[in-house]
Amino acid sequence: MPDIRICIDGGFLLGEVPNWDVRTRRLWFIDGLGGTLMSCDADGGTLASWDMGCVIGSYALRETGGVIVALETGLHRFDPESGVFTLIAHPEAGKEGVRLNDGRVDARGRFVVGSLDMGSLDGARAPDSSGGTLYRLDPDLSLHVLAQGITISNGIAWSPDDRTFYFADCMIDRIYAYDWDADSGIPSNRRIFAETEKGAIPDGACVDAQGGYWFVVNGAATGIGEVRRIAPDGSLDRVITMPVACPTSLCHLFNIVLRQFQ
Repeated sequence: MPDIRICIDGGFLLGEVPNWDVRTRRLWFIDGLGGTLMSCDADGGTLASWDMGCVIGSYALRETGGVIVALETGLHRFDPESGVFTLIAHPEAGKEGVRLNDGRVDARGRFVVGSLDMGSLDGARAPDSSGGTLYRLDPDLSLHVLAQGITISNGIAWSPDDRTFYFADCMIDRIYAYDWDADSGIPSNRRIFAETEKGAIPDGACVDAQGGYWFVVNGAATGIGEVRRIAPDGSLDRVITMPVACPTSLCHLFNIVLRQFQ
């Protein structure tokens, strides 16, 4: 049986995007709806937090210091020491109910981040007309569209050989696999990698050294809270029942950071 223990009992509104920074040996995470970026040590101590001033969807650490944050107000560089935000781009400006959500860094230091369409949550828009978009932020801070028509962007991860890109569209309970061109950062040949039962909500994810895709079943609509592993061939080979409702994400090791961002 897995050993599951509480690290921090913080009463967060939406705890998400945990990442372990191997350089500083600190765990980074967010309270998405609480609009807070946080970090702590391995035992949950020396907690530090920074108010983002709005909803935060994800973030990426920079090797040269500071953080890239994906906020309701767009993509910003954030300096934790000074508290200064510098706007990079606001791709969802003027889009009602659409904001940035999950994001992860690829092996070349590019930040892949997607948005969610709140209209798909309340039924105002059908999934096939959703306004979410998947973006790639390059080291030169240029922003590129990778996919459109998304309900809720989640489950971003790559295979160990960097040849397959994974992405979950939550509200249609589907996980996609793409061919990934590591040189260009462009996904292609989209296909269905796995599907969950209706309302399971496949959420945050990571990939292990054997290529297994681990993701959480949020279960906000079904009450099921699980961690599942999908083998590289698409078969379900492990299920861990969680002792909490609505798990949201799995931890990444941030030995790969935004090393190229200056």
